[in-house]
Amino acid sequence: MKKIIDYRRLLGVTETAELQELKSVYRGLMKTWHPDKFQESEESKLAAEEKSKTIIEAYHFLVSIAPETREQTLADYVTTTTTAAITDFEFKQQVLKVEFSDGNAYEYFDVPKAVYVKLVNADSPGRFARRHIYNEFLYRSLSRLTATV
Repeated sequence: MKKIIDYRRLLGVTETAELQELKSVYRGLMKTWHPDKFQESEESKLAAEEKSKTIIEAYHFLVSIAPETREQTLADYVTTTTTAAITDFEFKQQVLKVEFSDGNAYEYFDVPKAVYVKLVNADSPGRFARRHIYNEFLYRSLSRLTATV
C-alpha cells in the first residue's frame, strides 16, 4: 500500500523496523522538525508544523501495524474475529474496514477488489472473512486508536 511505503520512506525505516527503532527515528526527526526551532519566519514555522504533524501521523500508523503491536493484541484479535459478528464493512482504495458486534473495528490493507466483491456476495460474510481475509492481510485495530487518542 502506498501509504505504508510513503510513511516508511518519510521515517527512513524498512519493513523489518522494530518498535525501538521506530521510536528512536521518530524522536530524532521530531528534534529536527520541531516548530519551536523555526522562529525566523511564520512561513518556516508553519512548514515545520506541517512536517511534524506528518511525522507524528507516520509514526503512529507504523506503530499500529508493527509486528510487536499485533503480537501484543493477538488474543483480542482472535477473540473478535472468531466470536463477534460483522456489523458493517467498507472498502476504499484497497483498504477494507470491518466493524464487529463487540465494538472492535479493524482495517485490512492491500485487499484486492475481487476479494471485497466476494465478501459482499458471500452467503456468510463472517465465514468468508475468517477463511480469506482475517489471516491473509496486514491489519491494524481502529478501536485501540480511538481508545488511546
